[in-house]
Amino acid sequence: MTPATPSTKATGPAEKSRATSLPLHAAGPEAGGSTPKVEIVLPVLNEERALEDSVRRLHSFLREDFPIPARITIADNASTDRTPYIGAKLATELDEVSYLRLERKGRGLALRDAWSVTSAPVACYMDIDLSTDLKALFPLVAPLLSGHSDVAIGTRLTPSSNVTRGPRREFISRTYNWILRTTLRARFTDAQCGFKAIRTDKVQPLLSEVKDNGWFFDTELLMLAQRHELRIHEVPVDWVDDPDSRVDIVSTAWIDLKGVARLLTSGRIARFVVVGVFSTIAYALIYLLLRTGIDAGTANAISLAVTAVGNTAANRRWTFGLKGRERLFRQYAMGAVVYLLTLGLTSGALAILAGLAPDASRAVEVSVLVLASVAATVTRYFALKSFVFAIGLPKRVRPDEGA
Repeated sequence: MTPATPSTKATGPAEKSRATSLPLHAAGPEAGGSTPKVEIVLPVLNEERALEDSVRRLHSFLREDFPIPARITIADNASTDRTPYIGAKLATELDEVSYLRLERKGRGLALRDAWSVTSAPVACYMDIDLSTDLKALFPLVAPLLSGHSDVAIGTRLTPSSNVTRGPRREFISRTYNWILRTTLRARFTDAQCGFKAIRTDKVQPLLSEVKDNGWFFDTELLMLAQRHELRIHEVPVDWVDDPDSRVDIVSTAWIDLKGVARLLTSGRIARFVVVGVFSTIAYALIYLLLRTGIDAGTANAISLAVTAVGNTAANRRWTFGLKGRERLFRQYAMGAVVYLLTLGLTSGALAILAGLAPDASRAVEVSVLVLASVAATVTRYFALKSFVFAIGLPKRVRPDEGA
């Protein structure tokens, strides 16, 4: 049974209400203002054991060792233990702390709701276990307050980071981040370190584009920031694994991998594949229509030429996001070169078929041509990407691009 919650508890994300809170007033020129420069969000779910000690420890650090006015927001993901009571009590006792109640689970959901309504110029979050050494907080937020960077992340995967954790977590973390670099071309080293900060004016517009509400929220937001050409700053951190952590690292890694797959299938490669499927279907139908009156080689050349023009136009507009007439002739000329390469491969396949089975049916011919065309797909993609549309790609990549 969930205990009664004090009346200062925030009422939920729909109303975006929160307990009354005031910024910390640190000594120095930043002190005395009514709006904090930094808001620190602590997402929690059933953290009755760690919540109060961690919040008081963070609160003490901000008062004594952090030179910037700051506020703590406890973002409760529908906890069913004493977390709501403890969080609301802390918001009552500490004027630098607020409590936000959400009736749905999800770390990403908590961050989205809290970051969407903050008035602080910099918002950050950290795991409730405070595994990251708090001395890294100022290096994390300073580049954002100065305007040097737009996003800052703690990293445990650099030589200057001092990390204490088990070999399984180390292996999974490094493997996951290697996958991000190789598949999504991530230019950051540690996507899932629970120690990040954003400039709210730069990142708030992106929050509605993030589809994940759970653990993959971090990675998806970072990929969006990278594709919008926001400046991402990394801070090496000292980090000690919490032995009492209830995060299932294997399950979390699997969820993250599914998120990576979703980004891949919603991006440029997916669009290219869709164009290729429709082009192949059109190619097969045109070939069958022409084959009733002309030889296989001529029917192949004509059907391939017709669909190659449509394929190039669709990939130019949809896959690579190019519009207008700039370099249009050059791109179609290079597309013709790609067509000749594909024609050579499919013609060779027809010649081999004629030698092995001179009386092959139309269905067999089409099957062989489709297989040969599919075999040319990877080459065609890299040819289009590297040569045909390499000059003229817009400087800013489309925000929904996955790869």
